[in-house]
Amino acid sequence: MTQPASPVWDERHLRLGITAAGVALWAWNVDSDDLTMDDIGYELWTVPKDVAVKFEDLSVHIHPADRDRVRVAFNATRGIVGPFEIDFRILVGDDVRWISARGRGDDEDIEERVMYGVFLDVTGRKQAEEANELLAGEMSHRVKNLITIAGALTSMTSRSAETKEDMARELIQRLSALGRAHDLVRPVPGQTDEATLLGDLLSVLLNPYDDLGAFSGRIRVAAPRMGIGESAATALALVIHELATNAVKYGALSAPAGLLDVSCKIVQDEAVIVWTERGGPPVREPSPGSGFGARLLDRVVERQLRGSVEYQWPTEGMIAILKIKADRLMS
Repeated sequence: MTQPASPVWDERHLRLGITAAGVALWAWNVDSDDLTMDDIGYELWTVPKDVAVKFEDLSVHIHPADRDRVRVAFNATRGIVGPFEIDFRILVGDDVRWISARGRGDDEDIEERVMYGVFLDVTGRKQAEEANELLAGEMSHRVKNLITIAGALTSMTSRSAETKEDMARELIQRLSALGRAHDLVRPVPGQTDEATLLGDLLSVLLNPYDDLGAFSGRIRVAAPRMGIGESAATALALVIHELATNAVKYGALSAPAGLLDVSCKIVQDEAVIVWTERGGPPVREPSPGSGFGARLLDRVVERQLRGSVEYQWPTEGMIAILKIKADRLMS
């Protein structure tokens, strides 16, 4: 049986492979600072092909936070023995892309004062890394919060229960309700087929923290009858869960006489949710970016719900005002 002939690689095949992989080629004259790139490179950097390009011309596209680092790294490449690699961000209109520049240093294989290397668009990988870092931080934050909440619910239950049997039963009910609320924050894909009513969502999320239930005890909820989509329900559940956790740890729900009012109304095309705490310990405005929970809450409201959150800090309690486009809640 005749074996098939091995493919013969030539420059055309190499170019096809490079194009398919999205690899941009560059050549840098270390004396004149002239940079030459292939078509993929010019497209990646969004610079015209018919204009001479130097490193400084490309540097204006580099993210300001990375520009000096990249300039120093490129100038240092001739002192590096062997291969080098540096990742940095570039600005393309309103978008941010991550670029990986790779080559060889110490004049290795240099020809006619020209060094060669590649640019790779690694935006997808960097975004995945950032998402993993956020997820790891969120999971660590949530585990710590759940331990704190379990202790707070135990203390809360001990104040109202008359016997140890009553306390055990009520605590199990609260922890079960907390589990249902947690499922709303991280639902199982494909199990939410119908739109959730806003009032029902708030009730389930806040029920574990109320002595008498979300609509009759010290937690009061007033919401119009409106449905919200699966994606928005998950994001909003995370926001409410974070606010409730903070109220249990530091705010109105940390005190026996504390009260929480959650109201929602539609103003033109916006849903305005007002979270008002009263009767807890005196509060003061925290320093900006002082906690992972606050950063997570702002990130979810702004990026996932495309809304805004405003805080007010009267001494008798904290007020949070969420503004979200009504049509966004249906997504």
